[in-house]
Amino acid sequence: MSDTHLPAKSTQQVDNERVRVTEWRIPPGGATGWHTHEFDYVIVPTVGGNLRIETPDGEAVARMVTGESYFRAAGVEHDVINNDDHEIVFIETEIK
Repeated sequence: MSDTHLPAKSTQQVDNERVRVTEWRIPPGGATGWHTHEFDYVIVPTVGGNLRIETPDGEAVARMVTGESYFRAAGVEHDVINNDDHEIVFIETEIK
């Protein structure tokens, strides 16, 4: 699947009994690394761009639009790679 990429930087902002909020910064060519989401989550892009999403079933390109939130259910397994020429930043809120 993916080659070696620069690591994304995550900064946890809130972690309590109800939610976990993390800021993600993915440099150009960077990636989150393969992971599986254990909770439902909402993403809010603060700096948009194009991401390549790798899943066990293949790849897709996702356009992150600044300020346009989206929801995903728990169980998503993927690697998220920045396909753009600038840093992409988003806030991930996991619902426990």
